[in-house]
Amino acid sequence: MENVILVVHLILAICLIGVVLLQRSEGGGLGMGGGGGVMTGRQAATALGKLTWAFAIAFLATSITLTIIAAQNSAGQSVLDRIGAETAPAAQDGADLPPASDLLPPPSSDAPILPPRAD
Repeated sequence: MENVILVVHLILAICLIGVVLLQRSEGGGLGMGGGGGVMTGRQAATALGKLTWAFAIAFLATSITLTIIAAQNSAGQSVLDRIGAETAPAAQDGADLPPASDLLPPPSSDAPILPPRAD
């Protein structure tokens, strides 16, 4: 259910962006301007305005719904509580550790450091 609402939410976001970009702004912008047609400029502006409002209300509704679903899924647990419950305790016997001599850096010498040879 959450995935369906999330997909609808993303589609509404894309539609809302598209409708806002199609609107005529004060400075011209990306608005579709000029020309007569089926709808005059004023009718198109009101239709795009109403469509913008509808997409915005639907977007907010899906946002609130996703927030409620996320709150129910958390069930009063913190993220840190879930991380602490899932991690296994570390092995204390040290059987899987490499020998200490492999962990130490090589002994220092007076010779210059050279890159390894590619023989």
